[in-house]
Amino acid sequence: MPLLRRLADRYRRPADRRFGVRLLGAAAVTALGAVPFGLLVVLVETKWQPLHRVDAGAAGRLNRVALDHPAWTSTLRLLSDHVWDPVTLRLAVAALTCWLLYRRAWRLAAWSGVTAVAGGLMGLLVKLAVERARPAFQDPVAHAPGYSFPSGHAMTATTSFAVLVLVLLPFVPRAWRPVCWAVGIVSVVGVCFTRVALGVHWFSDVVGGCLLGLVVVAATAWAFRSWRTDTGHAGEALADGLEPEITDAHPEPDPHESRPARG
Repeated sequence: MPLLRRLADRYRRPADRRFGVRLLGAAAVTALGAVPFGLLVVLVETKWQPLHRVDAGAAGRLNRVALDHPAWTSTLRLLSDHVWDPVTLRLAVAALTCWLLYRRAWRLAAWSGVTAVAGGLMGLLVKLAVERARPAFQDPVAHAPGYSFPSGHAMTATTSFAVLVLVLLPFVPRAWRPVCWAVGIVSVVGVCFTRVALGVHWFSDVVGGCLLGLVVVAATAWAFRSWRTDTGHAGEALADGLEPEITDAHPEPDPHESRPARG
């Protein structure tokens, strides 16, 4: 058929083939987080008993430990309410975005801001849709307002540390870059642990927050890398940062100039 023949001819063009590969890659990476998150939402909504037992067991044991160790609990509260608080992390991302605007890294600044805002909005919408109650104890050690699933602290930590690491990685010597990834991962895990240990979230809440945060970062990062590919920056590994040229005086290419693709 003429229509199918025209579509086949179009797909033979290198640019269209690259676009198709990028589109499939974006869908695959996003699905890695979206599918488990969707399954977790179903299990939470249907009150699946094995998941409920895991949540209740972890919450109960950690609540008893928190009651028996008040100094330890105070440290967790300091970390959760100040060091890893969503407001603190959002201010850090906002400051980074302003610095990127100062360096005229317009698209990287847009990616940073959109990732943070999209993560916050998606987390809020899911909370309102699921309406899961927070854990309740006879002797609580902490309180938090709003619904429980997904954890806003866990989601904000995931998106914020991903933004900070992916933007600032090019400024770090290559030998030290694994340390940056390790600090980011340990911080996210620490946020998740403090929220469950303080009794303001179920275990599945923090897992859901991390998964949804990864979905947002994966989707926005693939969109950014698609733009880089279209401007002739194909081939850089994500381990080098989202935009390795951020260290240059002019980090983003002139849209009126074309660069040959690398790799």
